Amino acid sequence: DMPGYGYAKVSKKERNSWQRLLKDYLRGRVNLKRSFVLIDGRHGIKDSDKEMMDLLDEAAAPYTVVLTKTDKVKREDLEKVIAEVEAIIKKHPAAYPFVLKTSSAKGFGIEELRTAIYSEAMIL
Repeated sequence: DMPGYGYAKVSKKERNSWQRLLKDYLRGRVNLKRSFVLIDGRHGIKDSDKEMMDLLDEAAAPYTVVLTKTDKVKREDLEKVIAEVEAIIKKHPAAYPFVLKTSSAKGFGIEELRTAIYSEAMIL
């Protein structure tokens, strides 16, 4: 979780300051193996998500998109959101070419997410 990402009740100047700080943090972080961009499955990728993905691309920081709250979306709507997200991440060089789908309420996809995190941390 990062300040200013998604919703934050702050001025545009403050948000821009946070983004510069984040960009500086990401650049040259050789120990940063992978980030996870959490996207609300009910809404799909929003402009703030695209901005974060662009920032990660610029910093050459690999990331995986994780759809959350997938239990709250009808199956056919979820399939549409997944297709849209997959089409978008194909255009982002730092994005892993797949989407993880999760529901913390139902426990769906949590084990796959943990595995992805552990594998980068070399815990497995």
